[in-house]
Amino acid sequence: MKHVVSQILKAALLTTQESTASPRCQLCFQLLTFTLHYNASLHPVVVKLRTDLHFDRMRDSHFDGQITKEYMLEDVLKLLFPACNSEAMGVGPSLRIQEQNQVKYGGCDWPNSLCLPQDELYLLQQFNQHLKTSGPFQLLYPISPDDDLHHDLIQRSLSVQDDGWRPALMALLQELSLYYTRRNQTGRSFDDLKNRGHGETHPDQSEDRSQKGRCVDPHLRQLYTDPPMVLMPAFNARVKEYRAEVPFDVITIWTRPEPVSPHCHIHLDEHRGPRMANYPVGLGNSRINILVTDESAAESVVLTIYTLHIYRESRPSLPMFDEYVMCSFVQDCGLVVRPDQPCGLETVPGVRSSEEAQPSSPPPPPPPCLSGDEPGRWVVPCLSCTDNRTCDWREVTWQPDSCYHPLLDQPQLQTCMMNRKVLFIGDSTNRGMMYYLMERVNTTLEDWDKAHDTIIYHNLNQGRTIASYSYYPQFWLPKAQRPTFQRALEQLIERSRPLEDSSQTVLVAGGVQWLNLNHLRTIQQVLKSEGLQNILVVVKSLGMGFHLPVDGIRSLPLSGVQELYHVNKDILENAKHLGYEVIDTFSITMGRYKEFLQGQCACHYHEVYKLPFPTAPSEGKLKISRYAGESGTRANVHTEPQPSSQPDVSYHVKGSVNKVYSEILLSRICVNRAVSRTIRQQ
Repeated sequence: MKHVVSQILKAALLTTQESTASPRCQLCFQLLTFTLHYNASLHPVVVKLRTDLHFDRMRDSHFDGQITKEYMLEDVLKLLFPACNSEAMGVGPSLRIQEQNQVKYGGCDWPNSLCLPQDELYLLQQFNQHLKTSGPFQLLYPISPDDDLHHDLIQRSLSVQDDGWRPALMALLQELSLYYTRRNQTGRSFDDLKNRGHGETHPDQSEDRSQKGRCVDPHLRQLYTDPPMVLMPAFNARVKEYRAEVPFDVITIWTRPEPVSPHCHIHLDEHRGPRMANYPVGLGNSRINILVTDESAAESVVLTIYTLHIYRESRPSLPMFDEYVMCSFVQDCGLVVRPDQPCGLETVPGVRSSEEAQPSSPPPPPPPCLSGDEPGRWVVPCLSCTDNRTCDWREVTWQPDSCYHPLLDQPQLQTCMMNRKVLFIGDSTNRGMMYYLMERVNTTLEDWDKAHDTIIYHNLNQGRTIASYSYYPQFWLPKAQRPTFQRALEQLIERSRPLEDSSQTVLVAGGVQWLNLNHLRTIQQVLKSEGLQNILVVVKSLGMGFHLPVDGIRSLPLSGVQELYHVNKDILENAKHLGYEVIDTFSITMGRYKEFLQGQCACHYHEVYKLPFPTAPSEGKLKISRYAGESGTRANVHTEPQPSSQPDVSYHVKGSVNKVYSEILLSRICVNRAVSRTIRQQ
């Protein structure tokens, strides 16, 4: 791109006729905007050139224009005002020397017969100063002595009556640019270069070569974000840790750190991370690590790490008052997944205030739901359905339209789970449901991790329940090495044996967006070949995720998210046709897509965190078996249960959205399926 831009400017220089009507402003600058297109070979072509600052994409509401504007204005200011201290820059002495030389040599009587007019001499001095302190700007001309333009300009200048000073000036510009280019590459002074020209070898010559482009000041000059954030404390290059708070509606943050030295490289989060990126900001705490690295050697070295802690607030909420209305919503107006349905809050006919909450003849209660995909909506009490800031979001609930999902207390759940094995296969959203189930059954969650392999938890429910989990798909592996869904399911079944061919064995399968109809057919085929046709299968459908324009991951446009709704509907219908239980997690997460927690995919609606104190007594340590890789080697096997008065540590699964569809999972596992099937067939 730099080469193409420089060629355009050179061509303009060769075709421009010099005007003598008015004197040229020596220190004026012209802003130019180049529009370039890239073909398949990434070779740019200039298609438009404008003589001002013009950027079409700044009008795009989805484009992060604020940082672009700051970036451009910052560079322009550096160009227009390269230095404030002229004495420090050497301008003052140069001007004094110029005045002395004018007196000494009588105006144009210069040594070596080189006579430069006053304006050209000043231009030469300015050129010299810009070469000394180029900042973020790069020299386009002159660069190479073999440049064809250099010859063309000299030939054109010979036809001008200039007493020979133009070719000399261009030659001098050429020498100056070559001198500063060599000095920047080697870090040597003029005297060092002169000594090398006389054959003298510097004792630190090899060391200088090894320090080419070395990052000697590994600090940030500034940290830009869009939207702008108030950092606490205020930014200081020596302070390495910052905190900031953003409101609920801010779901992405564009981060652009700027190093002090151009030789220092910036990477976000990891050694190979991007220099600037758009991050999703989940509810609660998120963290961005900014690595300042030195890449002058064969291996990059992290010299400084800055950490930015971002806290995103929950929805603005008011406590419930005596007077309230019940409002409902299916989807958020910020992401209309179903164009055929209204968005935002709507009034729900019914209870108006606490005084009217107990009518004389209450309506009959709705029947239990026969499926986990019954149509429903979110319901929340508000002062007004026209302003979601007046709602008590602590009381928001998922409500099916014509039924209810039974909520089991712990004794009921423990009885339901007695002598059962629950197998989970899927991604992290599926894993979050498993840990919620474990905490509900055991009262406390004593062990957890972000398992990306196969793991088995023994001794749940006082040793009468076993949960196992296998991560799928293993997207980080090369495509040829990833286990197929069939292989992953077969391994999970094999490592969970012995299994009973009845509803005492439960298989929960699903994830964010990878599940399709082929996976349902694979489940049917594998269970048939393994002699497990009569087990209870629960299909967790798709969910909201990958809907934000986040750098480094695949993101879906609105049309793609809308298409997912129809794909999800097909998955639910086909799963029920096969006799499987289903949970419509897509409809549940659709209306609360902004309430995701940490994670680049913006698809996590649960988070496991450590409690400060154990929550309940435990009869023994949780026994865990872990299997890694295709070989199925068992690793990290805990010893047999040991008597203990209470667990050493406890964890809690938080996330109100995850809680809703996890409770539906427990309900579908524990309801009277025989009755449900009879009613469904009728």
